[in-house]
Amino acid sequence: MSDIARTCWWLLEAMSHPEFRGDPAPALKGDTTADVVIVGGGYTGMWAAWHLKQADPGLDVVLLERDECGFGPSGRNGGFINGFYDHAGELYELFGRDGALAMVDAGAQTIAELASWMTDNGVDAWFHQDGYIGVASAPRQRGGWEEPLAVARELGIDDHYEQLDKAALDRYCESPVFEGGHLVRDGGTVHPGRLARGLRRRLVEIGVRVYEHTPAEPLGPAPRVEVRTPGGTVKAGQAVVGANAWMGTWKGFGNRIVARGSYMAITAPAPERLAAINWTTGVSIYDYRSAIRYLRTTDDGRIALGVGGERGTWTGAIGPSFDFDETGTRHAVEAIHRFFPSFRDVPIEARWGGPIDVSGTHQPFVGTMPGGRIHYGVGYTGNGVGPAHLVGKILAARATGRETAETRLPIVDMEPRRWPPEPFRSVGAVITNAAIVNRDNRLDEGQGVDPVTEFLAKLPRRMGYNIGP
Repeated sequence: MSDIARTCWWLLEAMSHPEFRGDPAPALKGDTTADVVIVGGGYTGMWAAWHLKQADPGLDVVLLERDECGFGPSGRNGGFINGFYDHAGELYELFGRDGALAMVDAGAQTIAELASWMTDNGVDAWFHQDGYIGVASAPRQRGGWEEPLAVARELGIDDHYEQLDKAALDRYCESPVFEGGHLVRDGGTVHPGRLARGLRRRLVEIGVRVYEHTPAEPLGPAPRVEVRTPGGTVKAGQAVVGANAWMGTWKGFGNRIVARGSYMAITAPAPERLAAINWTTGVSIYDYRSAIRYLRTTDDGRIALGVGGERGTWTGAIGPSFDFDETGTRHAVEAIHRFFPSFRDVPIEARWGGPIDVSGTHQPFVGTMPGGRIHYGVGYTGNGVGPAHLVGKILAARATGRETAETRLPIVDMEPRRWPPEPFRSVGAVITNAAIVNRDNRLDEGQGVDPVTEFLAKLPRRMGYNIGP
């Protein structure tokens, strides 16, 4: 079993069940051919494989994964399965009214399709569609609900939103530091490890050839597809790439995404304490910090909380240090205790983390490399559980030459805002990342922020990126 499965609670729990653990997949040995080769065994690659086989069960699909399927961000995330309602403002700015509404509608349809898929395929991934809440968790965050609600009214989708005063918020979840917020009825939660491993099981059952522990060399523009691995090569008519933050070192992607770390902690079960704070539905929560904190409950009565933006990379490369960060996971534990003092004596059972692929627009983008045979989806910025299903559907259509409503969405062939060249990209990401976290922490504690930290934290926004305050 991979080391990350021993530290990531989601994967540890999923892999304890035979239906999610599954039989080991071999590493690629020797050369082979396929109709479509997929690089990356996370949600993007696996959903692309699923949609390819649904479109044409006779397709020969090979999937290559450097570790085990679902052991990257797909299995380690917070399990928020949302669409695009709470990103409507960014989408409106990027794509205009019609483009924003098309994305919002596609996201809502994706959640419905995922719910049906889990039911139809017998995957018990603890899915709940109870919405999610943005909250002000410190005085300086008051009013954080105003912008999303104003955008919703402008787009005519405000029936999906509800402003919550303190009393209304307490009926969903009571915390001494929550000061109001807003509910988005779209969205829910899922056990990300079970979803990833359940999808892997179904792919094997429908005939996808899965090779694990098979790292692939980066692909670039080419008239033909030949994927090289340590044990052999795969020649195919088409390729799909969904390698998340690891694509930051690939030619052509280093200036389009940067890697940041996100870290989580999870408590032991304490359902009676959840009942005491009224948190008895599957509603999930995030706060209005720039370095966001996101939290949810589990079916066995735990609180899982994550913190974003805790680690950058000086080189763009993803090293083992991304899997665990003492400071980041400590911040997650501290936030649980600050939000819910009654959980201070509930044991913390696991702490873990990993990289996410951050785009300058905070939105994923899909495209095809020159040559027309290699298709990619990347840039989820930590919001990929739902959108990866949509992107996988788009990539499957691209690889089979089909035009659909999804392939006409504005994230397809979108050119994201490029990050600065090296060394400014990696150095800048690390420095501004630290400034954003430091600024948020000081504001949470009611302290002032020095001018240098304030300047650095706000620099990405001044440069046109949807990052920071």
